[in-house]
Amino acid sequence: MPTTLAEVQNLLSDLITGYSSRVDYLMIRLEQSEATDILLRGDKVETLSEGISIGGHIRACYKGGWGLSSFNQLGTIKERIEEAIAAARMVGDEETLLAPIDPVQAICELPLTGTNPRKIPLWQKKELCDRYTDLLKSFDHRITTTSVRYGDSAQKVIIATSEGTLIEQSWVDMEMRFAATARNGETVQTGRETTGSRKAYEDLTALDEQVVSSAQRAIAALSLPSVKGNTYTVVIDPILTGLFVHEAFGHLSEADMAYENPDLLEVMTIGRRFGPEELQIFDGAAPEGHRGSYFYDDEGTPATTTQLIKDGTLVGRLHSRETAGKLDETPTGNARCLDYHYNPIVRMTNTWIERGKTPIADLFTGIKTGVYARNWLGGMTNGEMFTFSAGEAWMIRNGKIAEPVRDVTLSGNVFQTLADIEAIGNDFYWDESGGCGKGGQNGLPVGCGGPSLRIRDVVVGGET
Repeated sequence: MPTTLAEVQNLLSDLITGYSSRVDYLMIRLEQSEATDILLRGDKVETLSEGISIGGHIRACYKGGWGLSSFNQLGTIKERIEEAIAAARMVGDEETLLAPIDPVQAICELPLTGTNPRKIPLWQKKELCDRYTDLLKSFDHRITTTSVRYGDSAQKVIIATSEGTLIEQSWVDMEMRFAATARNGETVQTGRETTGSRKAYEDLTALDEQVVSSAQRAIAALSLPSVKGNTYTVVIDPILTGLFVHEAFGHLSEADMAYENPDLLEVMTIGRRFGPEELQIFDGAAPEGHRGSYFYDDEGTPATTTQLIKDGTLVGRLHSRETAGKLDETPTGNARCLDYHYNPIVRMTNTWIERGKTPIADLFTGIKTGVYARNWLGGMTNGEMFTFSAGEAWMIRNGKIAEPVRDVTLSGNVFQTLADIEAIGNDFYWDESGGCGKGGQNGLPVGCGGPSLRIRDVVVGGET
């Protein structure tokens, strides 16, 4: 068996040459990953593990039909190629339409700015989790449940295709999640914080203020009144903006959602106006240093920055090579898979709304009664409808931030909400806490960003 990178590359090239004549397209992906996973719930260690995963998959396309076969033993690769080809030839009955890209041969590694977490021993990562757990538990005796989760992974991927692409790409990703639940009689409130990085282990070692903030919000919410449900003008902070643009709008921009759904494709017509002229929305893996950043996607398409909305008008969408081919558009480098067990599908990378021109204080001006919402607890989307829970919120009265309230949920139709944006703040924040789920591939790292927004006529759930 091959032992060096050059031998692996030669093997893949020989296999591609030997089998590619039987299909329209053939890709071999090899992957090696190392990961740490720690989960503490209160004083209990639920997960404390490190592991190495080695495997790969074969993707074959014939007459528009795809076959996928994954494996853990390189010695079985010829059998897996035969399986993928047989599956593709069995289901293919149309035309293979893959938007063209230039073949690439490259070795690339996403650079770190500090310590690689893979060089930190497991006990030291566990001590970090213990310290954060102690901060949560010691904040107040009414904190009844805490959880701290740490995860890191280092992945190295090699892809070779029948078109001549041969790429090795590697990166490191890390994430931490904190939650504190407080109880006072029958009242229960939870505060959460999540952060991630593709830069340095040090980004996770000085989060004391963020950790304490989650416990502080849980305790404070115990004595807060619930918001009165109504339709309000709402100001949201950059973190909620990032969540909104990713969950509510970003998924609708993924072209596999559109070309398989004629009704959605009609709604998402290029050139249609969705928001004010100041509204600019982008997605792209090309910006460096974010959790959705890379050099090439999982089809070998170079990373790009794609403008989705320009001056309030839809001008682009996110593509794999197949969706771009079927819609006669340009691939954007958004074909991603969680790991070698899965096919690449169209996924967001880093999605953001560009900063506006309105000073933050002016976002509140003229609002007689409204809601200011920050951070997030959770949310869900169903097509063009969304519901998000704010991590903390205040009433706005006569243009000023007034009393804090709890149990604030924001609901609406994404297209109507975009149209109802009244002002875009001149602030901006990147939220690196995202782990996106789609098609059974959950926890794919993404970045979200944006400014504060002022939106009219938002349905806010609460007490009646």
